[in-house]
Parts: sequence; structure tokens; C-alpha cells
Amino acid sequence: MLSEDALKKIDREVAKYPADQKQSAVMAALVIAQDEKGWLDRETIGDVADYLGMAQIAAYEVATFYNMYDLAPVGKHKLTVCTNLPCALSGGVHAADYLKKKLGIDFNETTPDGMFTLKEGECLGACGDAPVLLVNNKRMCCFMTPEEIDKLIAECK
Repeated sequence: MLSEDALKKIDREVAKYPADQKQSAVMAALVIAQDEKGWLDRETIGDVADYLGMAQIAAYEVATFYNMYDLAPVGKHKLTVCTNLPCALSGGVHAADYLKKKLGIDFNETTPDGMFTLKEGECLGACGDAPVLLVNNKRMCCFMTPEEIDKLIAECK
């Protein structure tokens, strides 16, 4: 079950919608649950759905549709590299290859120490700043040269 603090945060999100449309807060509620638990297992997704008064399968459909939700454990720092065409043409693939070599992992893998998980992302909406990287779904990092990647990794450790 979610903590009282998480439920209060969800209540703040629910308050943004008409009283009979609590389920509209499902995306924000899943983010809050994931922030607390580290990832979303079926039980946590079910708890969110129950709290919002919606079918558990409906919340699960949301969690499985969007790539910002983690349905398996991830490292402390989830690094998502955009390799969509504009980023790929501007160094996104090279940034991803550099991270793979530096961390010793491939996409969808986590370092043995549990610190980093590497993900391949679709367009992050910052094509002009490529290559771009998203840290834990919240922090956008732009112009990620090998030197900038080294700084980010050192900062995260």
C-alpha cells in the first residue's frame, strides 16, 4: 500500500479534476507511486486504481502504454537516450554507444551495482539540443557529448 504522504500527493492531483472524474489523475498517481516504490508492480498499480475508484485493468493499460512507467525494477538512475532519427543524426546513437561501453550494459539492462539502467527512448522533444538524455523521467540533459556524459555519471555516483 502507498504511504500517507503519497496518498496526500495523489489527493492534490485528484483535486484538479471534477469530483466524478477521479480516474483522470491516474497518470500523475502512477508517477507518485513509482517515485515512492521505485517501480510499478501489479499490486501497486492495483492500489492506485482502487484508490481512484477505477478498474485495475484500466490503470494497468495506462502503465503499460507509456514508457515512463517502469514495470520491473530499475537502477537508481534510469538513463533514457533518444535515438529517434533527428537525435540519431546528431549523435544520439554515438551517445548511447558511449554509455553502453562506459557502463558495461546494453539497453534494458542495469549495472551490477544497481546504480544505472539504460533505456532507449523515442522523441524527447528536444531535437535541436541533440543528443538528449532523460534522467529518471524528470531531468533533461542536452548536447550530451562524451565529456558531458562523464560529468553526469560522476554526478550521479
